[in-house]
Amino acid sequence: MQKKEIRALIFQRRKECTDEQRTKWSHVIAQKVIASEAFAQADTVYAYMDCKGEVVTKEIIDAAWSLGKRVAVPRVIGPEEMRFYYITSYGDIEPGYFGVPEPIMHEETEACSQDALMIVPGVAFDKNRHRCGYGKGFYDRFLAAHPGIRTVAVAFDFQIVEEVPANRFDIFPQSLVTENNLYR
Repeated sequence: MQKKEIRALIFQRRKECTDEQRTKWSHVIAQKVIASEAFAQADTVYAYMDCKGEVVTKEIIDAAWSLGKRVAVPRVIGPEEMRFYYITSYGDIEPGYFGVPEPIMHEETEACSQDALMIVPGVAFDKNRHRCGYGKGFYDRFLAAHPGIRTVAVAFDFQIVEEVPANRFDIFPQSLVTENNLYR
């Protein structure tokens, strides 16, 4: 399947998933991430603000804050760039690119930590951690420019497909956590 077909399939599966299932599975996934060595070692957590049926990241963000870690979330800047900005509460968020929650942008809050763990979203993955995003390449470009950041993707089991086409520009996460599996 091509990425366009994979996206259509997973978006349909998301629609079939109940809020109760999503909440339950997100909790299991968050607990695995929070218990990981990568999370323990990071001084900063780069997380996404979930929307449209993605794995909920609130529990991961709250755990990071409770442990004194800094949290940064992405904001789309122009047609091809994404930057991360530190937030200290959910009050630092506003609707942004395509209605996705984004941080209120202040120059002094741009994240610059290289000792960070990034929670990577995705529409679909395969067992080799190849990633199908939303098609704009924001995460691939950001990670190519920041190769030292550790990465863990989070997804529901129904987001795992047989094969995600990959090219030389695609960057896949170091690990992938679902409610039932861990892929490295």
